[in-house]
Order: sequence, then C-alpha cells, then structure tokens
Amino acid sequence: MSVAKPLGAGVPRGILAIVALFLMLPLLSACGFNTIPTREEQAKAAWSEVLNQYQRRADLIPNLVETVKGYAAQEREVLQGVVEARAKATQVQVSPEMLTNPDAFKAFQEGQSGLTGALSRLLAVVENYPDLKSNQNFLALQAQLEGTENRIAVARRDYIEAVRLYNTSLRTLPSMLWAKFWFTDAKPFETFTIAEDKMEVPSVNFGTQNGG
Repeated sequence: MSVAKPLGAGVPRGILAIVALFLMLPLLSACGFNTIPTREEQAKAAWSEVLNQYQRRADLIPNLVETVKGYAAQEREVLQGVVEARAKATQVQVSPEMLTNPDAFKAFQEGQSGLTGALSRLLAVVENYPDLKSNQNFLALQAQLEGTENRIAVARRDYIEAVRLYNTSLRTLPSMLWAKFWFTDAKPFETFTIAEDKMEVPSVNFGTQNGG
C-alpha cells in the first residue's frame, strides 16, 4: 500500500523558501512593506539634487566676484563677504549621515543661507555700476545665477515634500510596523526649517548692454 507524500516532499527547502517569498510579495507590498525603502530612496534622490544645485551656484561665484572686482574693486568688504560666505558654505562636510544629524544639517542650512545673503548684498551693490551691469560676461553670469536660484528653490521644495512623505511613513500605519520590526535602522530625515531661502536677483535686462 502506497503512502501519499506530503505536498513539497522531496523539494529542497531553499526552493520552497523562494517560492513562498514570491507568493508573499504581493501581500507584503499591499500592506506597506515597500513604502519605507521607496520613500527613503526618493528623499535621498531629492537631497542629491539639492546638493547639485548648491554646488552649481558655488561654481559660479569665483567668476562673478572677479567680474565685479574689475569694475567695483572699491567694494572690497562686500566682495570679501561673498568669498568668505562661499568658503564657509563649502567647508561643511556633506555625508549621508547629515540627513539624520540635526546639528550637521543646521550647519549646512546656515552656511547656504549666509551665502544667499552675501550674494544678495553683492547684486544690490552692482546696481550702482552701470558699466558693470552692461558687461556681457556679467550679464551671462547673472542669468546663470538667476536660473540656478530658481532650480535651488524647486529642489528644496521637492526635498521637503519627499522628506515629509518619508517621515510620515515612519509614524503611520501600516508602514510604522515595518519600521519597528523590520526596517529598524530607518530614521527620520532632517528638513529645511525655512521653506524659502531665495536670493533677490535683479532682472537681467539685455537692453542695457550699450550702457543705456
């Protein structure tokens, strides 16, 4: 008399585990298992874009300062303020851990805010130098700076929203259960305490290129 074998008998345990995992994936997804890692990666990607745009701004500053210096060398205090603010902002050590470190994130934000203020003062001074305002190199740099400031604003807003969604997933059901029992290393990310840190950039008027 033959005895019926249990379902799965003779099948290696490793294969059974893989099959079981594939069967469970839809259930895990439906109950929010993927929410935390997905939103965490989205927030990190948004942060990378913030860094890219701030770096783009920092790269424009040396040429901007040199161009202004050629026409307004007497504005040494303002020019030096921009140079020092740039140095302070770029000296902040950026690392993945910054997103979960309040003090490090605050230092980054304050450094960038200080540079924003210094650039605003520089561009306000430029208004007193018509020849500089009509210089082609300055006009090009000003246009690039204005575009970068707009991209910074967009990148910051995207990051703030991505962090809001990620941090919320750590505090709400059902994803908070996965944070407690599975994604135990997941920590809330820091975000900008000032939603807008926009520099006042005078409008670029290409009609002034002849000094009019």
